[in-house]
Amino acid sequence: MTATVSFTSGFARKYTNGVREFEVQATNLRGVIRAMEAMFPGLGHALEEETTVAINGEMHETGYFQPVPPGAEVFFIPRIEGG
Repeated sequence: MTATVSFTSGFARKYTNGVREFEVQATNLRGVIRAMEAMFPGLGHALEEETTVAINGEMHETGYFQPVPPGAEVFFIPRIEGG
């Protein structure tokens, strides 16, 4: 099942050579992260540690077994750090 994965422009510049959108085959968030890790080694860790995720516009913690329905839009949002 295909999902569209998107990143902010700043995150994409840092981790994916500026490419902001990808199509991946996955049924849950863990599959999405693994697919992105396969394309960009080290990115999986960054996604887990540095982002929050929205699946079809609904915010989620980065939980591995969060379902990703067919045709879903998965948007990784860099976390805002405060002090």
